[in-house]
Amino acid sequence: MAASSEAIAPAALFEDAPAKLNLFLHVVGRRDDGYHLLESLVAFTDIGDRLSATVPADGTLSLTVSGPFGALLTESPENLVLRAAQSLRSRLGVGAGAALHLEKNLPVASGIGGGSADAAAALRLLNRLWKGGLEDGDLAGIGLALGADVPVCIASHAALMRGVGEVLEPAALPAPFGVLLVNPLQPVSTPRVFAGFRRTGRFAARAAHDWTAERDPHRWLHHLAAAGNSLQAPAETLLPEIATILSVLGELPECLLARMSGSGATCFALFPDAAAAASAARDFGARRPDCWVAAGRLRGMSGSGATCFALFPDAAA
Repeated sequence: MAASSEAIAPAALFEDAPAKLNLFLHVVGRRDDGYHLLESLVAFTDIGDRLSATVPADGTLSLTVSGPFGALLTESPENLVLRAAQSLRSRLGVGAGAALHLEKNLPVASGIGGGSADAAAALRLLNRLWKGGLEDGDLAGIGLALGADVPVCIASHAALMRGVGEVLEPAALPAPFGVLLVNPLQPVSTPRVFAGFRRTGRFAARAAHDWTAERDPHRWLHHLAAAGNSLQAPAETLLPEIATILSVLGELPECLLARMSGSGATCFALFPDAAAAASAARDFGARRPDCWVAAGRLRGMSGSGATCFALFPDAAA
């Protein structure tokens, strides 16, 4: 006799939480409330964390964590994944539960949006699990209250990000570049990096290049090389190892560009394809076994009709 459907545990749903890269990041101003205004070309990789969820029999909301960097996270209600789940549950007005499990493969607080990507994955995953029916723009609005990088991580496609992360425009990614990520496994404080920028940095001019339309890889790389990361110099002052890593990355065969992502300390290098990136990872790993090294590619191409949107804290804005 076949078991009843009620006796069968529901299959887990899964969501990837891809690493986010700031291909360039310019600080272009500062609001009266102290928040810095940014302009950044953001892309995503096929390297990342993974989140799963099932519906528990008792309807509770819980989180367990595993993976190479899982021990660095707590499973308390302050975890960004659980905060995202609670925010979505409040928005939907439901009392649904979920047993969440996070496989933490990315270094923590490393400038590649790991926590933000995890929160965005939780919003996407639970929107499916709870049949919320919310669109990406709705989820991004919830995510903005959790962190400036969460909205862009909702769709996890290349985008030009402005403001404090609330203005997003789909950007062109003209080729499936290979990418190598390197983290020295040494912390760098984001508040101290911004404090260093305020002491010595200058606001950058807004980008003149149209990142939403460029389809030629050579011109795209040319304009990208002319941009930069406003936070790289103050981060290097706090952690000189960043400059050392970038120097080594730039000398690797077929490296097209090497730069720091976000406020650090993860650095990245672009390559013509994933095979070249994998070869570079073996080379770099042999030289620096003390670093976290991961190779992959930039995720797909975007900029073909995706929706632009801006998020505001209230309807009157």
